[in-house]
Amino acid sequence: MSTQPFILVLYYSRHGATAEMARYIARGVEQAGLEARLRTVPAVSSDCEATAPAVPDSGAPYATLDDLKQCAGLALGSPTRFGNMAAPLKYFLDGTSSLWLSGALVNKPAGVFTSTASLHGGQETTLLSMMLPLLHHGMLITGLPYSEQALLDTRGGGTPYGASHHAGNDGKRALDEHEIALCKALGLRLGRTAQRLEGPHA
Repeated sequence: MSTQPFILVLYYSRHGATAEMARYIARGVEQAGLEARLRTVPAVSSDCEATAPAVPDSGAPYATLDDLKQCAGLALGSPTRFGNMAAPLKYFLDGTSSLWLSGALVNKPAGVFTSTASLHGGQETTLLSMMLPLLHHGMLITGLPYSEQALLDTRGGGTPYGASHHAGNDGKRALDEHEIALCKALGLRLGRTAQRLEGPHA
């Protein structure tokens, strides 16, 4: 078990865009001098008896409650589903009552990120929807300040509520330079905020 503080970058990604954002956010976290721990969640099946393998075929491992409990901060990401977070991420968060009861996430910094098919397809509402359970957990929300020049220059994703990406109708539009800069900025801000809240580490 890691004794060094880490930022949990927890996401669900269907077509890969949100996962790509997560990797850039992790780079920002590492730029702050902290470990970034990438984790995902399994898909939700309409078959109530369906089960997923314990380890995904590819990509990040599945998150556990211990990942959340032990993290120094959280970056939470999801594609947009009708202006809201995707069901698999909501399902995972709905299972965190034990952490809420113990106050395990109180005063930890958190940020959110999303990817959408259309430019005005609910980026901001999705980010806000992801903030709600984090506020119930007592987390401290870190958005993106307008001191980030990319927030003013972007012609794709990017909001003061968190990093976002316009993936296009086919989901294949690559992250542009401004979206990448804002992902890294969110990770860096989370890492630095966590360090300030926890105090100096040897």
